Amino acid sequence: GDLRSALITTVLNLERLELDRFRGRHHWVPASRRLFGGQIVGQALVAAARTVSTDEQVHSLHCYFLRGGDPSVPVLYEVEQTYTGKSFSARSVKAIQHGKPILTCQASFQLTQVSPLQHQFTMPTVPPPEKLLTREELIQKFLQNPNLAERYRKHLNKIQAEDVPIDIKPVNPPDVIDFEPQEPKQLFWVRARGYIGEMDMKVHCCVAAYISDYAFLGTALLPHQQYHVKFMVSLDHSMWFHAPFRADHWMLYECASPWAGGCRALVQGRLWRSDGVLAATCAQEGVIRIEQTPKQSKL
Repeated sequence: GDLRSALITTVLNLERLELDRFRGRHHWVPASRRLFGGQIVGQALVAAARTVSTDEQVHSLHCYFLRGGDPSVPVLYEVEQTYTGKSFSARSVKAIQHGKPILTCQASFQLTQVSPLQHQFTMPTVPPPEKLLTREELIQKFLQNPNLAERYRKHLNKIQAEDVPIDIKPVNPPDVIDFEPQEPKQLFWVRARGYIGEMDMKVHCCVAAYISDYAFLGTALLPHQQYHVKFMVSLDHSMWFHAPFRADHWMLYECASPWAGGCRALVQGRLWRSDGVLAATCAQEGVIRIEQTPKQSKL
């Protein structure tokens, strides 16, 4: 009965080739046919974590996406053991395909240290996940609208058929599909599908790194839904881990985009445990290019 999450058994279960070299496999590939950025970040963190002691936990990572990932070939991860100290260790990781880096990652690990210096923001007040619809249930609700244009019906059916290893429950989903500008903020409950259980905290951090990139940059599109996106990719991704958590338990993902311009957008996020403890903070900048002509209604 120990059914492990697909993220643990496939995506984040790297094959060790040499002491500091690993090979990763793919599970879910987006419609863009590029590798999912969260997968590469999560796998890079797995590779880095394999080279530190079991007593050290990751507290931050900073990644740059350099090239689009090719889903037809594996990804190789080369780790440089940059620094190993008494309290902190630093690792540099290159994700490589076709002999060229597609991502660079810097990760820092720390031995657990107790300090009376503690504070955090307050978690937003939202309905619990048990009272909300899943993404699949919301799509089914939209598909029941007889006035939905056929091209968008096909698009929603395609999304529904994707095997995304993440459970998602939006806090404020729209009643209908429209292009009304919204504030560049969104809240949704997230967790890894399947059971992970009590494991090394580094495993849950790797899973959270995978989850954190899903729909993150899309927050910047909410005020601009009248435009068709021609090109959207992440440029970098950073995370800071604050408190222990279970990635297979519901966490509230609070996302906001404070700025967009020059074909770039910045998004920031907080992952909250359901008991109100701030588990992690995220930030990302991406490239977004749009067509100048507004889209037509989906109804």
